[in-house]
Amino acid sequence: MQIHAASYLISSPSIDMCPKPDKPEFAFLGRSNVGKSSLINMVTDHKGLAKISSTPGKTQLINHFEVRSADKKGKETKWNLVDLPGYGFAKVSISQRKNWEKMIKDFVQKRETLANLFILIDSRHEPQQLDIDFVNSLGEWKVPFAIVFTKSDKETQKVVHSNVEAFLTRLKEQWDELPPHFVTSAVKKTGRNKILDFIGQILKS
Repeated sequence: MQIHAASYLISSPSIDMCPKPDKPEFAFLGRSNVGKSSLINMVTDHKGLAKISSTPGKTQLINHFEVRSADKKGKETKWNLVDLPGYGFAKVSISQRKNWEKMIKDFVQKRETLANLFILIDSRHEPQQLDIDFVNSLGEWKVPFAIVFTKSDKETQKVVHSNVEAFLTRLKEQWDELPPHFVTSAVKKTGRNKILDFIGQILKS
């Protein structure tokens, strides 16, 4: 699949104010500072689409982007990419964090056009309980999702492989079948084609 265009649509403070659900949607979500904006820009091949910040908690709304892509036969499709607020550490008040948590939960549970949620995990670190718990919650909520391990260029491949395997091993404690997963680097564009192929397969189904 090839991306022809990607453009910003709207930022919404709640699911009720999101765009009309008339296109398949692929949402990206992860802990604060996991490299979500860089990954979105890499996937869409649009350097400035999602705003990159070194400050955790920069994304505070549900951000929609419209994407035009084409399959190998040239058939064009429009779909929405959704940038959700990060969870976990951020220098915000408890009430603000609770608002974000409700925003995220409402979207992933209630958005009828959500085709897939990409949950981002930092491959530089050993499994974090917060991430494990969130992934297990997605299973309970029956939300279609895939795992994206980010920043694979920031550590040795041995460390990345060890952390990815450790995370998947932890999931096996709860899951009979593991969800799809991708190892990525926004700098080297590692994993981009695999993610696009995955999205393309879902759009065809």
